[in-house]
Amino acid sequence: MAYVDGFVLPVPLSNIEKYRDIATRAGQIWREHGALKFVECVGDDVKPGLVTSFPQSVKLEEGETVIFSWIVYESRQQRDEVNDKVMKDPRMADMMQPGTMPFDGKRMFWGGFEVLVDL
Repeated sequence: MAYVDGFVLPVPLSNIEKYRDIATRAGQIWREHGALKFVECVGDDVKPGLVTSFPQSVKLEEGETVIFSWIVYESRQQRDEVNDKVMKDPRMADMMQPGTMPFDGKRMFWGGFEVLVDL
């Protein structure tokens, strides 16, 4: 069954278009190296909760929104191979230079997941 990397991060509203540009270029690189799907979603209905929520998870600040994204792979092994190639791709290095990311990476979180149900 498929394997998924999931990401949640805060992005200033003023940087949404810059983020879209970087995410589009990054997604093309992931797809070229074998990812099956690359999806980036911008928060539309993400209210703070009483105990936890998307906004609370990234310590959302005034003027920011939450990005929720995922990448789909054939398997964990294939994901590890794809990510190794992506991280060695010089186009990624250009996008990851200090000061070029349009969000606070310290408040981003991510993880790898085995698909449990896929209808």
